[in-house]
Amino acid sequence: MTVSAKAADMPTPLVSSDWLADHLSCDDVVVLDASMANVVGREPILYPQPVIIPGAQHIDLEHALCDLSSSVVHAFPRSSDFERVVQALGIDRDHRIVIYDNQGIYSAPRAWWIFNTMGFNQVAVLDGGLPQWLAEGRPVISQESRPNPTAENSHRVELQPPTTGTTSAQCHDDNLCTAQQLQQQLHNPAVAVLDARSSGRFAGTAPEPRAGLRSGHIPGSINLPFAQVLDQHGYLPAEQLAQCFAKLGVVPSQRLVFSCGSGITACIILLAAVVAGYTNVALYDGSWAEWGADKDLPIAGGQHD
Repeated sequence: MTVSAKAADMPTPLVSSDWLADHLSCDDVVVLDASMANVVGREPILYPQPVIIPGAQHIDLEHALCDLSSSVVHAFPRSSDFERVVQALGIDRDHRIVIYDNQGIYSAPRAWWIFNTMGFNQVAVLDGGLPQWLAEGRPVISQESRPNPTAENSHRVELQPPTTGTTSAQCHDDNLCTAQQLQQQLHNPAVAVLDARSSGRFAGTAPEPRAGLRSGHIPGSINLPFAQVLDQHGYLPAEQLAQCFAKLGVVPSQRLVFSCGSGITACIILLAAVVAGYTNVALYDGSWAEWGADKDLPIAGGQHD
């Protein structure tokens, strides 16, 4: 997959809080809060009262932007799922979309990759997310004031929901990798698999958070715990990210496939790779929740039966 060309007037795939503050009032800028209720693999940042960036709309990765008909945890949404959500939010292709989450960098990269996969190229993640925004003393509003046209009680909000959009998805299937495709490429030197889970889970010495999963990792995969590409709330500089991937022995000519527990934090290191200059990247959406549960798939380390 080659990452789409980017709009010249919008930094991608990351934007700074300065950029967003300067463009927050622009009619063509859409801000999306992709925070998730469940945070796995790190100590969550808790808020005494939920707050959001002014004008932000919530996008639900755990239910609305998820294929609930699939047996895979957090399955990538179908094109029809995506279209329904973005149309309800009034999002069109000429919008510039900024996505953030309340953990700094956690679930926003997942939403970014969904939009990228569905053919959007004016989309970026807010580096540092809500924690960075708050640390800089920038304005926020209470969550209760946020419009949410997909919610059952949307008639109660103070702000009017956006006009319904007409966007259709243009899905790039090569942004995703299935278990079958990955198994066929395990011994291909042109493909590298990177796992964003902790070193303990990767080695099989720490328990998996989901019941019924074997411990260990995909044979030949490389461990890159997602915390290693972050600096406090945001990403490391591009030069340091490039060094991080170079130390792992991966090169730009390879196809990089990213995995984690259920396809969320894999997108953190996938985005880090794109920032570092890698373009041939894909997400193994099933990740360990699928691979570790299937006894017909080979594993390395940990529990083999």
